[in-house]
Amino acid sequence: MTTIYLMRHSEPFKVHRGIEDIHEELLFSNIKNPLSVDGEKLAEKISNNSEFDNIDVVWSSNYVRTMSTAKWFAYKNNLKVNVTDRLGERIHGINSWDELPSDFERRQFEDENYKIGNGESRKETTDRIYLFINELLGEYKDKRILIVGHSTSFMFLLMKWCDVEYDGDYKFTNKVFFDGKWNYCETFKLEFDNKKLINIENISQ
Repeated sequence: MTTIYLMRHSEPFKVHRGIEDIHEELLFSNIKNPLSVDGEKLAEKISNNSEFDNIDVVWSSNYVRTMSTAKWFAYKNNLKVNVTDRLGERIHGINSWDELPSDFERRQFEDENYKIGNGESRKETTDRIYLFINELLGEYKDKRILIVGHSTSFMFLLMKWCDVEYDGDYKFTNKVFFDGKWNYCETFKLEFDNKKLINIENISQ
């Protein structure tokens, strides 16, 4: 059996730059923000949970806040952090947060093909991460894998296997395992028999 932990990053630090380049401002706020002091403390605390003993491999998206979270678990298990942009958050397709429609989140939830600008649809985001997960399942059979990523892209991925309500419960095989309220370092333990998902558990903090 192969175990994959999907963990949302810890709390980021809110950084604002005094620059005029809107593209860089959005990139900085969404990709380059580091963890807050409390975020570092939370990641360290959770890394000491015995659930994360004997992790075999650690993967992270290429966002600063995910890599900074992942390092605590890699350090604990004497591992390196593997980084890929394939685990990144859903791309919004905007130059400024002011351009985001007020109903954007719900529309993406309800329509897997909805997107704006050069952004990603729910389907595109799901397919990107699902393909990567399947590659990991082939490469690390019977291993314990930690993936540190993002709540929206993880929600889209979980919709591949689960019944998910918008701002509501997540169910796997008709059993509720999550109430939909994403905390920092929210973690799901997925167990696979070969590449078939057989169990999901929400790991409490």
